[in-house]
Amino acid sequence: MCLSRVQSLAVAAVLEDCSDELDVLGLAVALRADKERGPAKAQEKARLTNLRRDCQSISQQVLKLSSELEEKQSFSTLLATLEEVKQEREAKDMKRQTKTQLTQRITTLRRQQAELQQKDCALKETSMLAERLQEQLNDQTIRENTKKILEEKSLALQLEQVLSNNSKAEKQLEDQREMVQIQLTEEKQVHEKSVIFLQNRQKELQLLQQQWKGRTMNMLQEKKKEVASVCCRRTLNVDKLAEMRRKIREMEQVVMEDREEQEKLRQQQMEARAATKVQKWWRGCMARRGLGSFKKADDKKGEKKKRKKKEVMKKK
Repeated sequence: MCLSRVQSLAVAAVLEDCSDELDVLGLAVALRADKERGPAKAQEKARLTNLRRDCQSISQQVLKLSSELEEKQSFSTLLATLEEVKQEREAKDMKRQTKTQLTQRITTLRRQQAELQQKDCALKETSMLAERLQEQLNDQTIRENTKKILEEKSLALQLEQVLSNNSKAEKQLEDQREMVQIQLTEEKQVHEKSVIFLQNRQKELQLLQQQWKGRTMNMLQEKKKEVASVCCRRTLNVDKLAEMRRKIREMEQVVMEDREEQEKLRQQQMEARAATKVQKWWRGCMARRGLGSFKKADDKKGEKKKRKKKEVMKKK
């Protein structure tokens, strides 16, 4: 969109005033930031420095826009600047989102790692419990064997005593022997059942441990792949950000060079105007006082007046 020459000059004058006011505001903010001292006012000082930086950047953009309005009667620079600011904000938002996603994934990975460690500890505890039960079972079998030996010895002594004492006790001894055999068979059955149960339980725990180990290995591989993909994305985003920063620096350098050239042209124009004003003033002084080249013209006028007076006197 183009404006007329008068409109562009009026807008440029207003923008120059705004730039001067922004410079004054930046200086005031800088003075206030210098006054802010102490650890309690560090946040206020940082805010004031950011405000001063914003004022300087806005003042630069305003000057650039005013120069464009004076030269081209358009404001395409403003649109380009807005587009650049929009792209910078989008890049910052993208970087913030990737950072939050990465932190969330890291926290989930840590939580899953802690869960896996807890499960591994539980499996270790179950294996230790199985080992303890096996030890207890072995101790129980040893005790039962010793008990059986002692009982057999006591029964043998009792049988000898009964045989020596009375023949009637033989029947009682046989009954007791049968009862003991029944008890022994029952105890053997219970022992065998307990051993089978513990062996089955140990096998189940071993299978469960192997399954959990396989699952943990698969989960770790998947999480490593996810971390690698996140790192790749992060490197790509960092490269894009570096490229954008390089372009921004180049654009800022071009803007500063253009601004310096505009400042030089402006200074030359001001010097030329001042020189023309001085020349006009000097010529006016020379003309009023009849000095230099203006003196001859005044003399000729005086001679003409004298000749006219003489002619008039002669006629009379």
